[in-house]
Amino acid sequence: MTPDPPTTGHALHRGGRFTKAQGRHPERHHSDRIGWLRAAVLGANDGIVSTASLVLGVAAAGAAHQTILLTSVSGLIAGAMSMAAGEFVSVHSQEDIETADRAQERAELQHDPAGEQRELAAIYVSRGLDAALAAQVATVLTAHDALGAHARDELGLSATTAARPTQAALASAASFAVGAVLPIVVVATVSPAHLILWVSVSALAFLAGLGAVSALAGGAPVWSGTWRVAFWGAFAMAVTAGAGALFGAVA
Repeated sequence: MTPDPPTTGHALHRGGRFTKAQGRHPERHHSDRIGWLRAAVLGANDGIVSTASLVLGVAAAGAAHQTILLTSVSGLIAGAMSMAAGEFVSVHSQEDIETADRAQERAELQHDPAGEQRELAAIYVSRGLDAALAAQVATVLTAHDALGAHARDELGLSATTAARPTQAALASAASFAVGAVLPIVVVATVSPAHLILWVSVSALAFLAGLGAVSALAGGAPVWSGTWRVAFWGAFAMAVTAGAGALFGAVA
């Protein structure tokens, strides 16, 4: 029996036969996680570090156990609200810039469409296409979606990296609260006599875990992500605890 000929286009080999795939073959990239992953890692890291540092600073200053616990809970609430507000405002500023750039590009396309098409072709030439092919690509993309082509290839804007203020605010606030709860649980469960030791060790373990998880989610090497987060968290906690012991002030 004559074997089936290979099909044109993208094909998958299954059990000795080639079957044409429907549409694009699936690919999984990590760039679509940029917006929420950055905010979530920032929030969780800040929640662990700031709460643990606050606990260590207050404990090193000689505060009572109940005072330490109440202070850490207050820090969780204030920190989560601060993260949400800060992320929303800062990412909204990015969104404002993107909106303004798109509006400017839209006006330029209306004012000088031919010049904008030549500009687009020049971008493709700079990326390696010959002039004739670059002009052809620019013509086709301009006819299809001129603003989208300029936003992507001239301004570097895309749906994947677009600013999402609400998403960033919610991700940061929620992850900060989760991160802050971890040291608070330790404070509530361990003996006051061993509080500083347990908070320090557990916070480093939490940070190492956060670094590993964020590295896996972002497709980065696990060891470098774990080391980076744990090292800088330890540095921040050491400075705070040292300040609390040096000045002896609950703050």
